Amino acid sequence: MHKKNLKKYYFIERFNKSNIDKQDKNTVVIYRNYKKEYDLNEILKIKNFCKIKGLKFLLSNNIKLSIKLNLNGAYIPSFNNEYFHLSYAMKKNFILMGSAHNLKEIRVKEKQKVRIIFISSIFKDNQNFLGLNKFKLISNLSKIQIVALGGISENNSKLIKLTKSVGFAGISYFENKKKGP
Repeated sequence: MHKKNLKKYYFIERFNKSNIDKQDKNTVVIYRNYKKEYDLNEILKIKNFCKIKGLKFLLSNNIKLSIKLNLNGAYIPSFNNEYFHLSYAMKKNFILMGSAHNLKEIRVKEKQKVRIIFISSIFKDNQNFLGLNKFKLISNLSKIQIVALGGISENNSKLIKLTKSVGFAGISYFENKKKGP
């Protein structure tokens, strides 16, 4: 069976034109900054630059603002267990994504009606470390599309094709990337 190219999801904490400029059209940019309040001007700069580059742009943990700014979607982190957004009017092509580290969090994301679940951590050895085999097992417990997250590099990115993951997400993978042709 031949698998198509994996979708890429790039988490950013601030607007860095040169890093976003290196990304191909198969990359979705997710602005996630939990250290400070969102700066509306910065979000609009990222939105406009992504639009010029032909990239989708999502905002983390603020679905209402994502809808108001007409972004491509929103990302719901694993610690967000709220369901308020289910009463919001969203466009048909608005993408809701969320992250999870275990089966309980996967079930919460399913109830939050996300289309894609980021499961962490596939390679990064931290408190949420799953490894390839546990990642594959937990991925099979949901019918929602799965994205691999955590410790992905050029060296291990090919291993993701051994899973049912439709893509991978990260930070350092994208920041270390050289500009393609």
